[in-house]
Amino acid sequence: MERTFIMIKPDGVQRGLIGDVIKRFETKGFTLVAMKFMAVSRELAEQHYDVHKERPFFQGLVDFITSSPVVAMVWSGEGVVASARKIIGATNPLTAEPGTLRGDFCIEVGRNLIHGSDAIETAQREIALWFSDAELVTWETHSKPWLSE
Repeated sequence: MERTFIMIKPDGVQRGLIGDVIKRFETKGFTLVAMKFMAVSRELAEQHYDVHKERPFFQGLVDFITSSPVVAMVWSGEGVVASARKIIGATNPLTAEPGTLRGDFCIEVGRNLIHGSDAIETAQREIALWFSDAELVTWETHSKPWLSE
């Protein structure tokens, strides 16, 4: 089953939106397989944003993600990577559709609430960076037959 990495960023935690974010994924029918509330070390932040290390905004990303706790999660389900991106909405909240997390809860790119893996390969890398295999729980919800054939 496909998995994706989702992180509620410091602005989402500080604004008390953890439950709202989780509810969107649960309501859609995805299965939560790992979650932790944590302070992000500078080392982990730099590894996570490594693809941006040559860009001028890299240090700002690292500073922001280490400024307050985050909620790191792994969600599982059919097509979860692409579907999660739709639930999250466009990177720029001003162009994100209403009904998406960013469209409903955000105004600025620098405070866009949530991170979600953008591809299956990225998800695999991010999950391995944030979680050990022992932290990933394999289970099946009782509602699975009511979600898919």
